[in-house]
Amino acid sequence: MYTFVSFAMAVIFTTESCNKAQVDALKPKPKPDSTSTAITAPVTGREIVLVPDKDGRLVVDGSIYKGGDILALKGVFSAVVFNNLKGAAGSPIIVKNAAGTVTKVGNPAWSGGSWATALSFVNCHYVKAGGEKSKSDFIISGSTQAGKEAYFNLTLSRHTDNFEVSNVTIQNGGTGIWAKTDPVNGDASTQYPNSYMENLSIHDVAISGTNNEAFYIGHTALYWNLTANTPYYGAPSGFVAGQQYVQPIKWRNVKIYNNQVSNGGADGIQTAAIDKLEIYGNTVTSWGGQHNSGHNGGILIGGRVTSSNVHDNYVHDGWGELIQFYGSGENGVAHIIHNNLLRDNQGDGVSLRGTNNAVVQITNNTIARVGGVSLRINGYQGMTTPQIVNANAFIQPRVNGGSIVPNAYIYTENGGAYKEGTGALANTKFPTVTAAGIDLNNYYQPVSGSALASSGFRVN
Repeated sequence: MYTFVSFAMAVIFTTESCNKAQVDALKPKPKPDSTSTAITAPVTGREIVLVPDKDGRLVVDGSIYKGGDILALKGVFSAVVFNNLKGAAGSPIIVKNAAGTVTKVGNPAWSGGSWATALSFVNCHYVKAGGEKSKSDFIISGSTQAGKEAYFNLTLSRHTDNFEVSNVTIQNGGTGIWAKTDPVNGDASTQYPNSYMENLSIHDVAISGTNNEAFYIGHTALYWNLTANTPYYGAPSGFVAGQQYVQPIKWRNVKIYNNQVSNGGADGIQTAAIDKLEIYGNTVTSWGGQHNSGHNGGILIGGRVTSSNVHDNYVHDGWGELIQFYGSGENGVAHIIHNNLLRDNQGDGVSLRGTNNAVVQITNNTIARVGGVSLRINGYQGMTTPQIVNANAFIQPRVNGGSIVPNAYIYTENGGAYKEGTGALANTKFPTVTAAGIDLNNYYQPVSGSALASSGFRVN
């Protein structure tokens, strides 16, 4: 039996301001899969159909629902807010479109003020959200007006975790998917290392046209000034005397896979403050539309990220750098960048600027036709242990000008260092795509007689 519920609440909603075993655990899969690690059990609860109020809004007190319940959104919503949904391990709460209908959420006409988020989950746990069958079942449309940079399409805030997002189309607005928790004065659970946000899976999502980042996953601030309630990105030596600083809590176990990102103004997939991160099977293109050098990564592994594995992605035709790495080497954790096709952009290919002597295994990638150098290794933040660079194909760097000399392929600065493989693990380097012997129309795969040998990206 279906229960129809309409909510009309006069509230104003705002989002939050904005080691061998380890290596084995992070080894790349043969190809991307479509399974969720956070929530996999079947749902056996009741189904409740939720509809918008007269203003197109829906605000839900999730405490009245339990694990196994299905919350079906029916209609066109200008804003939806879920508070305090609490499913259970093995029995999530499902938020989806009503059967046979397309759910539409968001306000393209938003030009400022309240209700600046299309779909929000606040303090929600063990939830699956998205289309019942495909991305076309669940559509989030953000602002197209002046000031759209302040609009959020989908947010997970205030400890929201054990969460899966899939089968969603997101378009326009400011930020596509935003998932983090800001520290709160007096609430120790919001301060690292007192707690974590556990298990996030985002897959089979299409995000296009965002003014800012398509994905903003994890807190980018190194510290938070509780006294001023503002982020702080510098070293502790710069703390203001008499003011209290803490670190934001981190995500643990995040997977971002099989997504499509296009035509964004800033970073494509931006991550930070995560222990054990895997990004794979994604296509990212046409990012960095703002031409802002501080927000220009196709895929960005940010500060305080440990144990990352970026593999089998296709990143191309953007402004800035294809992959950026700022992750941490604390406790000897492993980082991997493997079997990615990275081509045609205006900046460098892969740029490494990690901390705590992070070591990245950079293996079997094809990096082609970049505006700058293929691989840049910068030790200025303490990343001075040699990086492992094996079996990559570096093809036609510096298309924007400059001599193609040896360091156009692998460039080091500020103490950065690397070790190249030999034999079957040797990197190959070519001044032109013709010299490489690749099929430009088939994901840069080697043609018969190609000089790539065993180097470079392969389609699985």
